[in-house]
Amino acid sequence: MFTGIIEELGEVVSIEEIGDSSRIRLRGPVVCADAGHGDSIAVNGVCLTVVDSPDELAAGTGEFSADVMAETLHRSSLGELKPGSRVNLERAMALGARLGGHLVQGHVDATGRLLSREPGERDADGNLRWEVLRFSLPATISRYLVEKGSITVDGVSLTVVEAARDSFTVSLIPATLALTTLGGKTEGESVNLEVDVLAKYVERLLESRTLPNLPNLPNLPGLSDLAGLPAAETPGESQ
Repeated sequence: MFTGIIEELGEVVSIEEIGDSSRIRLRGPVVCADAGHGDSIAVNGVCLTVVDSPDELAAGTGEFSADVMAETLHRSSLGELKPGSRVNLERAMALGARLGGHLVQGHVDATGRLLSREPGERDADGNLRWEVLRFSLPATISRYLVEKGSITVDGVSLTVVEAARDSFTVSLIPATLALTTLGGKTEGESVNLEVDVLAKYVERLLESRTLPNLPNLPNLPGLSDLAGLPAAETPGESQ
């Protein structure tokens, strides 16, 4: 699980195509500081597994490799990466740590595209205080979005400002613009989208209005069978 709070802007070092999958090598000294073989790191919101050996990680290069299967390449924007691409990186959350964003699985639901950027007000020095970005919203996940709800865009936990039928907007503060890839996105570029998993669970529960079929249970005693049993003793009396 992740929180959607980006720890580091990383960079793609190389991409090796292996059949219909790929092995991506990425540079991220912060997330590599305590990474181990098999650890999970979110790359632009996609949960990937570190495949380097302990000796390779101990070399201190600040780089790690991850295998990306064909399904992931098809369902996310990772297939569009190339050497030099900047990526959002986040290590899996530690149990007991603060949940600064929201619960993120790193399982991309769909991809969208940046439709527009609308600059907001500026401070006395002319620096942008905030910016509104509008992204396309695939019909398959539009029902999960609500105003002031949460969505993950390229791994960044964001609050939905406007939830339209085929698009949505988010307002980004200077820190988000500077510390994530969203600050440099241009119109038409694709992004990975993950909706709040709680919304999907609620939908599933509402669809199931009857109890599922239960396996055969052993014969249990009826109330008449329990009538002859001795009353429960008060704690301590049996001693």
